[in-house]
Formats: sequence, structure tokens, C-alpha cells
Amino acid sequence: MSLTISHLEKHYNTVSAVDNLSFDVQPGEIFALLGPNGAGKSSLVKMLVGFTYPDAGEIKFVDENEPFSSIPSQLLGYLPEDRGLYPEKTLKQNLQFFAQLHGVTNDDIEERCQHWLTKFSLSDRLNDPLKSLSKGNQQKVQLITAILHKPKWVILDEPFSGLDPINQELVVEFLAELKQQGMTVILSAHQMAMVEKLADRVLLLNKGQSVLYGKLSEVFDHYNNHVIDVNFRKHVDNTQLSILSSAFVIKQLSTSRLTITLNEHQTLNELLPHLLKLGEIHELKNQSQSLHAIYLQAVAEHNAHDCKEQSYEK
Repeated sequence: MSLTISHLEKHYNTVSAVDNLSFDVQPGEIFALLGPNGAGKSSLVKMLVGFTYPDAGEIKFVDENEPFSSIPSQLLGYLPEDRGLYPEKTLKQNLQFFAQLHGVTNDDIEERCQHWLTKFSLSDRLNDPLKSLSKGNQQKVQLITAILHKPKWVILDEPFSGLDPINQELVVEFLAELKQQGMTVILSAHQMAMVEKLADRVLLLNKGQSVLYGKLSEVFDHYNNHVIDVNFRKHVDNTQLSILSSAFVIKQLSTSRLTITLNEHQTLNELLPHLLKLGEIHELKNQSQSLHAIYLQAVAEHNAHDCKEQSYEK
């Protein structure tokens, strides 16, 4: 059963934390929520798990027409932004406590704990107080507590927080295994390189609004077809370059090399005749962008558009 979010809004006094947001999450996928600090990710996550309520809009399962907040706790795993373990207790005590809260039997607890502790190289720390672990290892224990009961839906707020690159890769493997087990994962993250490896679809928020939404593969196709690298055999004609710069976004890397970013209405066929006026082309290719670069570009464009809209209102 898929989850659909329709025209969701959340306001705090005069601040619009989530602004008319609509999207869906399909069963069995890894869905990533992206955005700068203050973009609305945490506000959205808190509404998804029922900690706060929207001022308008709906969060519900499509097939059953039931609100997502009605999901039984056994079917939902949650990693909160503010972690909630017991530092004086041992790893074993923490894991047992959270598993029992979700109705997991003692026999199952031991088997599942052993599986994940082995994955995270923590088996020899089972009887150690949680506070004796590094921040990164405590984060891994928190992740285990969120999924010991084998939920159908998993919501993770910043699962890579506090982890070094090696442990980030372990969490990538952890999340991939959750997907293999049939769980649907919704995660918020700032680590674009990790999201690139994992996500089926992404939603980029900025100022509470949807800036970019869709399959990750389609996001790459769209943006990588819009940044063109051009190498010329000789120095470009500066007069023609000035004319071209009035219609296209151009970055001059050298006297004979340009990077041109097309907007959504411009095409390579439209650009090509102008390029030929600059000089003889030696090489022309689409530039491959990382998710990090796409993120920065999309947010910058949204901020610029927002500023223009505000200036028109004055």
C-alpha cells in the first residue's frame, strides 16, 4: 500500500514550515528527503509519525483510505532527530527494552540482535554500558532499535549523523538490506553521496516547498542533459560570446573552453548555431553532475525565483 501526502501545510506563527506539499511514497522503495537546515524536513517527519498535526492537507494510505498516523506501532520503525537511548544501560538492555515495546519475543530478540550487532561489529560490546561507546557506535545501536521488530515502514531522521565515512558505508549496506527485506524506508539526510547510492526517489525541500521531486535516475537525466561542456580549437570570439551570454548561462573556464547551463526551455539544438559562431568546436559533451551539485543548483534557482517573486510584490 502506498502513502500519499496531499496539500500538506504546517505553520509556526508567521513561518510556513511546510507549504502546500504533495508527494507519494511507494511500498518497498527508499525515499530520501533532502534540503537545507530549516527547509521543513523535520517538521514533515514529525507529521508523518504523528508527533504533530498538519494545519491542512492529508497523510494517508491510498488503498485503505486510512491516515498514516493510525498505523500500528509494530509496523513502524522510527529514528528521531533527538536520539532516545539510555546511556547508563547496557547495549543488551537498550535493545531488549525497545524490542519488547514492539512485542518482539525474547527468542527473536536474541537472534535479531546478534545479526545486526555482527553487521555493525558490536557483538563484543553487548554487555557494555551504552555511554562507553563512541558517538558513532551509539548511533548504530539507535538504528538497530528502530528496526528490531521488522516494521513495514521505517522513518529515519538523519541516519548518517555523527558517522565517519567507514560507518556511513555500513549504514548504506544496512539500509539496502532493509529494502531487500521488503521494508519501505523514508530518510532525511544531508550526505548526498550516500543518498546517491541508495535512493529510488527524492524530494528536495526549500523554505517548506517542493523544489525537486521524482526518481533519482530521472533527476540525473534531466540535469545532466542541461549542462554542456564545449572545447574550441582556438580562442573564442569575444564579441559573439558576449551576445551568447545574454541568452544563456555561461561559465568561461579558459579562452577556449565554456560550460553552458540550459534552462528547462532551452535545448542543445537551439544552442548549437550560436556555438558555431564562436569558433570551430573541438569537443562537445554533457557534463555529469553529482547529486550534491544538482542540490546546490536547484536550491539556488529556487531562492533566486523566490527573491524575484518578492520583489514583484513590493
